[in-house]
Amino acid sequence: MADIRKLNTTDAEFRAQLDALLAWESVSDTAVNGVVNDVIAQIRARGDAALIDYTNRFDGWEARSSADLEIPLARLEQAWTTISDAQRDALQHAANRVRAYAERQKMEGWTYTEADGTVLGQQVTPLDRVGLYVPGGKAAYPSSVLMNALPAKVAGVGELIMVVPTPRGALNELVLAAAHVCGVDRVFAVGGAQAVAALAYGTESVPAVDKIVGPGNIYVATAKRTVFGQVGIDMVAGPSEILVICDGDTDPDWVAMDLFSQAEHDEDAQSILLCPDAGFIARVEQSIDRLLPTMTRREIIATALRARGALVVCRDLDDAADVANYIAPEHLELSVANAAEFAHKIRHAGAIFMGRYTSEPLGDYCAGPNHVLPTSRTARFSSPLGVYDFQKRSSLILVSQQGADTLGRTASTLARGEGLEAHARSAEYRLIDGG
Repeated sequence: MADIRKLNTTDAEFRAQLDALLAWESVSDTAVNGVVNDVIAQIRARGDAALIDYTNRFDGWEARSSADLEIPLARLEQAWTTISDAQRDALQHAANRVRAYAERQKMEGWTYTEADGTVLGQQVTPLDRVGLYVPGGKAAYPSSVLMNALPAKVAGVGELIMVVPTPRGALNELVLAAAHVCGVDRVFAVGGAQAVAALAYGTESVPAVDKIVGPGNIYVATAKRTVFGQVGIDMVAGPSEILVICDGDTDPDWVAMDLFSQAEHDEDAQSILLCPDAGFIARVEQSIDRLLPTMTRREIIATALRARGALVVCRDLDDAADVANYIAPEHLELSVANAAEFAHKIRHAGAIFMGRYTSEPLGDYCAGPNHVLPTSRTARFSSPLGVYDFQKRSSLILVSQQGADTLGRTASTLARGEGLEAHARSAEYRLIDGG
């Protein structure tokens, strides 16, 4: 049986209990920071030589030279042609949907002209080069390739560099095939903090990038946080989360499996149900106990539910919306009647899945919106990864002669008030009467 805690929003201690449940310390410990700092220093000092050493040590295969680190594009195409027809069709279908959604996110430049001829606006340009980290090993995450690479390509990024660890030299065919369908430009068989450092600072083989995106383990996340400023990063993500709000009219087995869908990621994942019907919550608990033994990853699911899961009775659905906005979950399922209308009550969530038939895994793989989402309550101020993360905005200012006179007098007054004479005189030189 799954030992999952039961809470009630009417309890005086509910908010304290909820805060304890949500608490997640994403800051790495001293030992991890020390390892990452040393790796970064070695990559900066020794370049490819350090990258080869770390690859041989941590991935367990012998890279003899820098040339061994790069996976040829022909190898990606080979993977695309040799995976099963069903896998190829699924990858293509998902890629088409993610690309179509991303196309609608593209920002365009704009200008407007004031009465005196001054033109103001915004110019939008893509990043020159982006690095994509893809986890390797036993897990295969072709969906991560799609979700990170396609928005970058739609944005017009000039070059997309993918890094992927290859434990014992093993290449994952689905990951390589996904890289092919996305049009990734170069792929390197390196991983860990050393791959992040190589992308941030460059080596003889790996070019330095402008931004690094993609998930990884604690060493990768710590390295991304450490190099931020040298390069941009997408986010430092915590464990996966799902919050389900249900009115009690959905099949309890569906809800239980939705909770499992995130709990199976790892022992720190979080699955929470909010419902005003205590009887329905009891039925969901029965479904959990009955279905859990059938799950391949049942031990991981059980640990996650016991450590960070909860079944919460709330006063009503408005109360549930208030709690959801406080939690600001990564994934929010609204398994209620009139879900699209109810969604207007939600202010903070990474992705909102509306209706009883909209399971969260559809968003993970193929619905279209990005599955790279803010975790650990950061949806209060962050958004899903999108095309806009691979575009920059530059302000455009073209001041007419008349505008230089009008704006110059304002600028001069403010600059002299700040004690910046050169600022003031620079504006005053352009006044119509010469100042």
